Amino acid sequence: MTDLDRLRLTQVLSPAFPIGSFAHSQGLEWAIASGRVRDGAEMQAWVAAVIAQGSGFADAVFLSMGRRAGADPGSLADLYEAYLPAAGRRLEAMELGRGFRALTDADAPELPYVLALARETAALKVPEVEVLGLHLQALAAQLLSVAVRFMPMGQGEAQRILAALAPVIADAAQRASGAGEEALFTFTPGADIAAMAQAHMETRIFRS
Repeated sequence: MTDLDRLRLTQVLSPAFPIGSFAHSQGLEWAIASGRVRDGAEMQAWVAAVIAQGSGFADAVFLSMGRRAGADPGSLADLYEAYLPAAGRRLEAMELGRGFRALTDADAPELPYVLALARETAALKVPEVEVLGLHLQALAAQLLSVAVRFMPMGQGEAQRILAALAPVIADAAQRASGAGEEALFTFTPGADIAAMAQAHMETRIFRS
């Protein structure tokens, strides 16, 4: 059963799982267009910050809380929304949640993506740190795909950056596993400002 559960987990967290994440950049589009992120090194630093101390880490904590027995998805959804720094991030969370719900359980309540993922993975017999790690790796891959499409970065360089981010991802997953509200924090003002500013770009290719 563990093997089947692990296969299910890798399926739903695969970049090929069509929930619409390709349409969102979490403000990275603005950061690239405005010259805040110009090359692979700056891209790696940006993604590392998001995962270690930004929205990626906060989402991992919410994913952990949402997977627990007796968790109240509605209350967690309200708390989650309070932590979102920009309207674009809310748009992304709800759009991905709807896409995920359509592919997994159309009768499930409408939830932000990370809480819909928590609901789907709660019963999987896979160590939670693996669930959180694969979720964070999927986020890193999503952001790197933005760079591949929007700045001079090849797929090979993106994969090298993703591999270099493995220790950051593993550490964030370990810290978030079993954590509660007391662990919720973000300190990535640059990424938060980018998420707000992206909505006001005259020309943009990403929805957030």
